[in-house]
Formats: sequence, C-alpha cells, structure tokens
Amino acid sequence: MKNLLKVMSLLTIAGFLFTACEGPMGPQGPAGTNGTNGTNGTNGVDGKDANETCKLCHNKTVVEAVANEFHYSLHAQGEAYEEGTRNACAPCHSSQGFLNVVAKNTPATFAGPDASNKYTNSYVAEASALALPAPIGCFTCHSALHTDYAGTEFSPLATVSPVKMTMWGAAKEINFAKTDANLCSKCHQPRPITGSNGNVIDYSKLVSDPTATYTLSSISYRTGVHYGTQGAMAAGVGAIEFGTGTYTQSAHVANASCNTCHMATPSGLAGGHSFSATANYNGCNATGCHSTMSATNATLTAAKADIATLITQLAADINAIGAGHDILEKDADGTYHGYFDIYDSGSNADGYWKNPNLGNVSLPALTNAQFGAILNYQMVVRGGGKGVHNYPYIKKLLEESIAAI
Repeated sequence: MKNLLKVMSLLTIAGFLFTACEGPMGPQGPAGTNGTNGTNGTNGVDGKDANETCKLCHNKTVVEAVANEFHYSLHAQGEAYEEGTRNACAPCHSSQGFLNVVAKNTPATFAGPDASNKYTNSYVAEASALALPAPIGCFTCHSALHTDYAGTEFSPLATVSPVKMTMWGAAKEINFAKTDANLCSKCHQPRPITGSNGNVIDYSKLVSDPTATYTLSSISYRTGVHYGTQGAMAAGVGAIEFGTGTYTQSAHVANASCNTCHMATPSGLAGGHSFSATANYNGCNATGCHSTMSATNATLTAAKADIATLITQLAADINAIGAGHDILEKDADGTYHGYFDIYDSGSNADGYWKNPNLGNVSLPALTNAQFGAILNYQMVVRGGGKGVHNYPYIKKLLEESIAAI
C-alpha cells in the first residue's frame, strides 16, 4: 500500500511540472459571428421520363404488331442478308454494310485505271462490316432511334439524299420528290454491267449504235442488272431509253413514296413493316390520288394486262434470236426472269448455250439493241409491280425495246 501511495504522489508532481511549463493563459477573445447563408441554387431540370416515351412503342399492341409484320418481310430472311459477307453485296444485303456506305458516303463511281488499265467499283463495304451480317432492322433505317427517347426519334432516317446509281457509275441519280423514298432506293437500284477492264460499260452505245454486234462485256448466265430495280422503275430513270419520243412519268413519282403503299395500314399479310403491298390497297386509297382502288379496278386491271402483254411480246422477240432455242432461261413456273440460258455448273447446269454436255453451242451474237432490250426486260420484270409503279414510263420502255429489236 505504501508503494502505491508513493507512485501516485510521483505522478501528481510530474503532472504539475509539465503543466506549469505552459505559462499563464491569456484573455479569451470575443466569440465569432455566423456567416450569411449563400443564395439558393437554380433548381435542376427534370430528366426525361423515358418510361413514358418507351411506352409509345414498347407495349403489347405496337411491338407485337411490328414484329409480326416484319416476320413476313423479305428483309428478315436469311437468303437476303447472308450475301452480306461479300463487300460488293454487303451495302444492300446486310445492316452493317448499308450503314457503312451511308456513314462513309461511299461513292458509286469506278476508280481507275490502275497500272494494268483495270477499274474497280468503289461502291463496296469496308471489311469491318462483313463479319456476321445482320438483316435490315430498326436501327438500319431509323438512325436516331433510342438516342434521346423522344417520340419524334423515328426521324431522321439513315439517309434521304439523292441516290447516285451504281449501275451508271454515278452518272445518273434517283431522286424522289418524297425524299423518304430515296432511303429505299439506296438498295433497290440496279447493279452495273462491267467490261473486261472492270469499268462500267458505255450504255449510250446500245442506243447510238444499235445494229453493231455487242462486245462491251462478256455474257454469262448471271449477266444483268440484278433484282434491285424497283427504285429506278418507280422513279423512271436508268433504263436503256430507245426511240425519240418523250418518256413521261406517273403521278406516283411526284406524289407518292414507297412507304405510301408498301407500309400502308396492314391488311392480310401485307402492309406495315412487312413492306408488302400485295392485295393491300389501303395506301392507294389514302393518298388523295385514288378512292376506289381495288383488285378489280378497271384502270388497274387494264394497265397490268397491257404491261403483261408487252412483257410477253418482248420475251418472245428476245428468244426468237436463238432460232429454235430460247435465249432466256425459262423458270420453273414457265416465266422468264431475265437470266441467260447459258450453262453454269453451279446455278444453271441444264443451261443450253455453252453447255459442254450439249455440244458447247455458242450463244448467237447479239446486237447492241438486243442486249439493251434484254436489260430493259430485266429492269421491268425484276422490278415487280407489273407496271403499277410507273405505268407510262414502263409502257414506253417496253414498246421502244420491242421496236429496237
């Protein structure tokens, strides 16, 4: 116990010694005053209620309807977009390829000549757009979709600019008054015919020197303008225009757009995002141009019958060049889609002309006019519509082609 008292005493003395070194405390200053409050900040702007905008489309009625419509669209089919792995096909056969040429403003010209006097078609997609091609979809056409979540973001479209035609190496263009049709025509345009040097041929010679033997390109089973001719036929531009008369245009060119009929209020398996107009006349009767259009409308049936007669006549005249065997390949349904009936081991093994199993008979020499008439046949038949898109232009085109042969 004595030892504990000694320790406590020593600690008390040490504490006194240490505090004593501080010196006396000075007088305490006056207390400070509180600073004034700052002004209130500006209230923040309310964020957009994305949920309300989303519900404009993302509801059972709208989304399910669009999905069902698109299911019937050829845009959604694998046959359409699987070709998108090739750079020359990708601009129209895949979403990535299309958006690539739009973003890069890829020209429809032919580059060259190079050191070996060869030309190259500039209208191709970059390599980065060729992997795992996707079908045409919402974001392909609606470039502003899901950027600001506003009800107006379905516009702008990916492009509505005039379409420089790759068939003509950009020398001609498709440009509708209703410019949203240019979006469709960016793909729905004919492909070029190229010569041995890779450059687009001089189509003017088909008209200016009609009786000369055609030598501007080789001719094979697939020689032609491909299947995307709808835009050119609807706009009335780009075909081989024989004759001296005036090529007049349908009122559709100035007063309608592709979506007027091809995205009309759905009926049956057509309309909306199916992009089909088959047996659906809702668009025709909502434009202000027609009011009683139907499958039995006299004007419509007469026009279609007229065009069908001219197509049949032109096919017969083309096939007569073969002097006993058709120049054009007959399809399984008995019609001619414009392919040459030339042997192709992969696509037309039963082809007659140049078939090594049938004597390798040479295709008869064609004149410039005859070759041009075949291109026009392809333009009309492969454009579909049976003349409805641009009746006066197509009628004149077929009549002049028949006369030129």
